[in-house]
Parts: sequence; C-alpha cells; structure tokens
Amino acid sequence: MNWKDRIVATPDTLVGKPRIKGTRISVELLLDRLADGWSREDILESYPNVTSEDIQAALAFVAEIYREEHFVASGKVGA
Repeated sequence: MNWKDRIVATPDTLVGKPRIKGTRISVELLLDRLADGWSREDILESYPNVTSEDIQAALAFVAEIYREEHFVASGKVGA
C-alpha cells in the first residue's frame, strides 16, 4: 500500500493535519474511530467519501511515521 497516493497534508486544510485526499477527513479522525471500537464497515457507512483503501492508507501512513520517528512515550505508557 502506497499511502502517498491517498494521504495529503496542506496548510490551508485542517491546519495541515494529514487527511484523506479530496476530503476533510483526517487520519487522526479515522484512528480515533478505530480506537473507539468502530469497525471498517462502521467508518465506511458513516463517511461515504472514505474507502477501505483510504483506511488502509491511513494505517500505513501512521505505521511508517512510527518506524521513522524517534520519541519517548513514557509519559503516555505505564511501566
């Protein structure tokens, strides 16, 4: 999955947050819905402009960021 075909970020839309190309649906929103227990089907039904491939691209985007970034989440994750 090449997320670069589906995920964009422009300063004039959603304050530059990564979003699904051609929409105002942010990657963050999709991840929040998944974290809240929504299924892919729930998301697709609630956001008709989003495709299954868009959801996969959002996940691939976040996975790549986590592989490439160096950070410490000790304040968020208990020992």
